Amino acid sequence: MPLDLTYAALSDPTRRSILEALAQGPAPVSQLAAPFPISGPAISRHLRVLEAAGLIVNDRVGKGRLCALQPDPLAEAMAWLDFQPRFWSGSFDRLDALLSQPKGRP
Repeated sequence: MPLDLTYAALSDPTRRSILEALAQGPAPVSQLAAPFPISGPAISRHLRVLEAAGLIVNDRVGKGRLCALQPDPLAEAMAWLDFQPRFWSGSFDRLDALLSQPKGRP
């Protein structure tokens, strides 16, 4: 289920942009929201999705909030993606070998 949350969070371009910004280092919510032509509540919803997926932490600092990237879920998602070509390549190689066998005569 954590992998599902990660991919669901990554499915939105605004959330991916926020993660790219946070890859440069922690940032206040106001700085993260500045490039987007959407409301504050909409940014807050995006941040909640990212936080629920474990991709960011969002801490109160003074009167504001500071967000920071949490890379572990991204590493897990990447490991899953890295596995896929190896799995499917081996499966297709076995299928090809099976289909290449001469057919027996009836």
